Amino acid sequence: MSSSGTLLTSAASSVSTATLLNDFSLQVATVNGSGSQSSNLVLLRTLFQMGIPISGKNLFPSNIAGLPTWYTIRASKHGYVARKKEIDFLVALNAETAREDVLALEPGASVLYDEPLALAKLRADLTYYSLPFDKLVTPVCPQAKLRKLVRNMIYVGAVAHLVGMEMPEVERALQRQFAKKKKAADLNWGAIQAGYDYAREHYPQPDRCQLRRMQATQGKIVIEGNAAAALGCMFAGVTVLAWYPITPSSSLCEFLIDYLKKYRRTADGKATFAAVQAEDELSACGMVLGASWMGARAMTSTSGPGISLMSEFVGLGYYAEIPAVIFDVQRVGPSTGLPTRTAQGDVAFAAWLSHGDTRHIVLLPGTVEECYELGLAAFDLAERFQTPVFVLSDLDLAMNHWMADPFRYPEKPWDRGKILSADDLQRLQGDWGRYRDVDGDGISYRTIPGNEHAMASYFARGSGHNERGLYSEKPDDYTHNVDRLRRKWEGAREIVPQPVLEHEGKGEIGIIAYGSSHPAVMESLDQLRAEYGIEPSYLRLRAYPFAGAIAGFVRRHARVYVIDQNRDGQMHDLLLTDLGAELGARLHSIRHYNGLPVDARSLTDALRSQEHQTN
Repeated sequence: MSSSGTLLTSAASSVSTATLLNDFSLQVATVNGSGSQSSNLVLLRTLFQMGIPISGKNLFPSNIAGLPTWYTIRASKHGYVARKKEIDFLVALNAETAREDVLALEPGASVLYDEPLALAKLRADLTYYSLPFDKLVTPVCPQAKLRKLVRNMIYVGAVAHLVGMEMPEVERALQRQFAKKKKAADLNWGAIQAGYDYAREHYPQPDRCQLRRMQATQGKIVIEGNAAAALGCMFAGVTVLAWYPITPSSSLCEFLIDYLKKYRRTADGKATFAAVQAEDELSACGMVLGASWMGARAMTSTSGPGISLMSEFVGLGYYAEIPAVIFDVQRVGPSTGLPTRTAQGDVAFAAWLSHGDTRHIVLLPGTVEECYELGLAAFDLAERFQTPVFVLSDLDLAMNHWMADPFRYPEKPWDRGKILSADDLQRLQGDWGRYRDVDGDGISYRTIPGNEHAMASYFARGSGHNERGLYSEKPDDYTHNVDRLRRKWEGAREIVPQPVLEHEGKGEIGIIAYGSSHPAVMESLDQLRAEYGIEPSYLRLRAYPFAGAIAGFVRRHARVYVIDQNRDGQMHDLLLTDLGAELGARLHSIRHYNGLPVDARSLTDALRSQEHQTN
């Protein structure tokens, strides 16, 4: 490869050079803290504005600056938004990882790189584009201290030429990125044009990855799951947020605080909410329980290590029967683990968190729409069942960019559950018990502070108590209480968000999945049908405890593959416990746990392999 930018192409005759039209993945490899996110978002938005279905995934290190980071954009005319296992076009700007990144590519892939890296000598079966980034950025950015940031826009222009992006859409995406910073927009546009002009002059032939305008994104939005969840919480009426920062959940709280500041003020500007950064996660959970006991709709958001710290207060909330909403944006554990990698590793942990006999309601959003909808529903369920409710998303769903239809405005009033007013207590002549099961559903009646009736007060006890909330160590009182709590939890099975039959297949194979695995499963179904003639049915879980429909689904299939993004198959084991030995024998486990978002090819290969062994 010469430094003058001469194009090198594949030397291997067997390498496919077929055009990938609106169907490829582009990965940008840079150094964390170099300011590449703006460039990547301009690329992502340009494709979206051209009507091409997209998704964007950020793979970043757990330190603030200096380590490698990758951003992957997938363009798919078929609408696939899961991570694609193969990278078709690599932008290599990180000297530390460039060699490894190039060697990992499939034959036929394309590489755009900074000229001093001299990557073209590594392999002969790739297509290379060398650009002198420093030479190009100097004339368009006279201020040396800004060049580190502006130089990233060079690759936006070069990629735009090579893959056929429409430059007016590139400019529109740039203007949106720097909406209130005209000088910055002008400076960066100069860098984009410099990259575009250089690529057009030295590489006139289009790359095999090509884009053409579609009409598949009209009316849609692009949003992160944490932003969607924050919107759901705001529409649910949350007035108290207590939290402690931790990746990948912090942005949920930050989005929510921004929304509350904008929409939850009186006419004279007074805030009608409280957002408190606590000294740790345990304190945050305690604040949420206190606020909920007072009648507020309160929540916290954290990740696995924070859930560990919260377990003591979660047990109190369960046994004293105090509503609370806890978001767990999962990352790789155990311990500190891989803080910026994704997993579904807290499923069993959240389901039974705390010592003693505890079972919780757990909601499992599988899309950004459901981050909004289940975030909203969680508050109704917490108050209806007077218990902590977990919402489990993960880093992939929460922090990456997803397309979605606009969210629906809530139409139902809030469900605040069984609350006794002063008039109610007067009618009962004060004869009530906070933990008395009047209706036989395990859910007792409560009062909230502000009720002025003389008999409204009660002890909210985490220690042994009878149905009136009085301290008790009597065996009958204890068994009566925990059996009622179990009855209440059992009653939630048909009330929580029900599973969705995403695909009714043909034959005896079923798939059960949940959370961010959903896009990969949908793509895998197409692969299994096209490549192997297999057409499984697919049931997507949305909540625990499990609805009765799940047993029916398993009963209709000889083999059901349960997909987990954890090592031990936690959802598989929960289902096995719930369904019993006879139906449980039909369950098989597919596990993905390397910290990367699950991809369709891995699922297809795993299911096909197990089917081959079975047959």
